[in-house]
Amino acid sequence: MRLNLVQTAILVTFLPFTLPQQIASDPGRGGASLEVVHLYNDLFPVGVAVSSNGRKFSTYSRSLDPNNVAYTVAELVSNTTERPYPSADINSPPGGAINYTTTPPSGANYPDYFIGAQGVAIDPKDRLWILDTGRAATPEGVNVLSTPGGPKLIGIDLTNDTIFQTILFPPTVAFADSFINDIRFDLRSSVTSSGKGVAYITDSSQEGRNGIIIVDLGTGESWRHLDNIPEVRAERGFLPFIWGEVVYSLPGPGQPINFAGNFGADGIALSADGETLFWTAVGSRTLYSIPTERLRDRSLTSEIMAQASVVSRGEKGISDGLETDSNGLIYAGNFEDNAVNIFNPANGTVQVFARDPRIGWTDTFAVATDGYVYFNENQLWRTKSYYPGTDRRVKPYVLFRAKCPGNGTKVNLQ
Repeated sequence: MRLNLVQTAILVTFLPFTLPQQIASDPGRGGASLEVVHLYNDLFPVGVAVSSNGRKFSTYSRSLDPNNVAYTVAELVSNTTERPYPSADINSPPGGAINYTTTPPSGANYPDYFIGAQGVAIDPKDRLWILDTGRAATPEGVNVLSTPGGPKLIGIDLTNDTIFQTILFPPTVAFADSFINDIRFDLRSSVTSSGKGVAYITDSSQEGRNGIIIVDLGTGESWRHLDNIPEVRAERGFLPFIWGEVVYSLPGPGQPINFAGNFGADGIALSADGETLFWTAVGSRTLYSIPTERLRDRSLTSEIMAQASVVSRGEKGISDGLETDSNGLIYAGNFEDNAVNIFNPANGTVQVFARDPRIGWTDTFAVATDGYVYFNENQLWRTKSYYPGTDRRVKPYVLFRAKCPGNGTKVNLQ
């Protein structure tokens, strides 16, 4: 039996009399003004990063849209055009991002090529980092599993556009069904024995275990904490509503619909002093935090201590990405209210930062040194992965920016 989800329109009628006064209604807009920075007329964007001199970069997930074939990382070179970055060659693994010689097909295992970029960030030294999941979707929408060599972290020197470091994740850290998603950096020499700083990464896998991955940027070692505890997983039965639409997911070809909140720990943000890490699952309205020292600890009881240190900061709306400014304010999407919210750790409150009918699925945030917060609107819930299984996205996708309050700017942990 086929399930039909019916949207019912309600007609409101009135008796013929004159209303003595206006009826209150939702204004739909408020807070900070949004500026359109870039229009994506070609591929489907997820991440965004902005350098100190204004260069802008985006990633294009091959897991979330199998049409993202031409490139998975690009520089935005005008208001409407992009070019593969740092080259077209590195975006085009030999034979493609999927290895069809295995059964079932798997992600290509080339360490020197981008397979399926997801996260992107500019660190405090103004270097670009690309987080590669090692995964890509088939034309039928099946997200293949990764193989060693695919999941990796790549550092690029923006002064000469060359790769200066590649860190491969072992299969005990980035599992075959992991979906390494977003990343934040702390380059203070005091946080690791190597003195080169750390990166914190979310694993938001829809099929496997969620958690937080930590990387020593000096040694290249990586490890996991908070592995699949409830606070990093999507909540069971989680159902979002966006632009007046009930959002159910379609996990794969021939599968029944499911609750749409099936991404685990996704958005990630560091406090301005680097001492606290915040995260949220897409399938949750709750913001969580943990002292970063608990994540860097690798002692025998470190996981027990880490789990005991997790704190719920309360609800902040449904969000994909998170970001922090120099005032310590944390930016988060609020899909269901067409808004971007701000969480203030100093007093534990949430406020609406910007509200606009053009806001829907707000993906990655990036606060830049110019004092603006940038974010992509990509209509993810309208892809074929969600009911009714047709592509209902309307191009162009949009990169917006808004001025940070209180002269906030990029956090500088170095």
